[in-house]
Amino acid sequence: MALLDDLGDDAKVLAGGQSLVPMMNFRLTSPAHLVDIGGIAELRGVRTGGDGLTIGAMTTHRDVERSAVVADTLPVLAEAVRWVAHPPIRARGTLGGSIAHADPAAELPALALLLGATVSAAGPAGPRTIPSSAFFEGFLTTSLGPGEVVTDVRFPHLPEGAGWGFVEVARRHGDFAMVGAGAVVSRRADTVAELRLVVFGVGGTPLRFTEVEEAAAGEPGTDATWRALAARAVAGLDPPSDLHGTAAYRRHVAGVLLEQVMGRAYEDARP
Repeated sequence: MALLDDLGDDAKVLAGGQSLVPMMNFRLTSPAHLVDIGGIAELRGVRTGGDGLTIGAMTTHRDVERSAVVADTLPVLAEAVRWVAHPPIRARGTLGGSIAHADPAAELPALALLLGATVSAAGPAGPRTIPSSAFFEGFLTTSLGPGEVVTDVRFPHLPEGAGWGFVEVARRHGDFAMVGAGAVVSRRADTVAELRLVVFGVGGTPLRFTEVEEAAAGEPGTDATWRALAARAVAGLDPPSDLHGTAAYRRHVAGVLLEQVMGRAYEDARP
């Protein structure tokens, strides 16, 4: 941390390198110094305890994907990681690197927001904990300060009996998501007790829909409910247009995916 503080803005942290190195190749960033943190063993591993999982920043996507602990306790996270890029990239890329890079089309920032994860960071002023809701500030921008690095991410357990859904659309499996969505649903008999929704790839950060989530409480678990909630969620979306899809296309796909993940999560939930 002291080295990063001394080097200032001329330095970049190198974790897995699966985002930073391509950006350097395309001359999108040209740091004077790279500080490789790959040898810090304390930043690796999945630890369970209390009400959630703590995953070290240098834990690779592949380690998360293959973790029996993650599969047993947070299967939605295990599923989301399988959508990340391709196997060679998952073998090198890290959870903390993805969170810190804050690509709005990436799966792990969206999962952090959906699950209410907290990000632990360390820097010149010491350690601190940042709620995911306050961590992602804009396109490739986070609330990390100068010289700060992510040390681990804590994901709370799902509510008892909750179901989940996660899906995305890309030109090829492993490409950046044009649109993705995730949901967590708790049931009370045949109605929704609690809903969490996230969509990504449609703005500068992944997005939660708190007003829609609140409106879902007490609604019946029907296709009509999911359709109405999805329409309400996407009504205010203003996605970017690019060569992969127009804003209207992304908005439409977001609505379809939100319907799908809510339905899947509801069916997966136990009353």
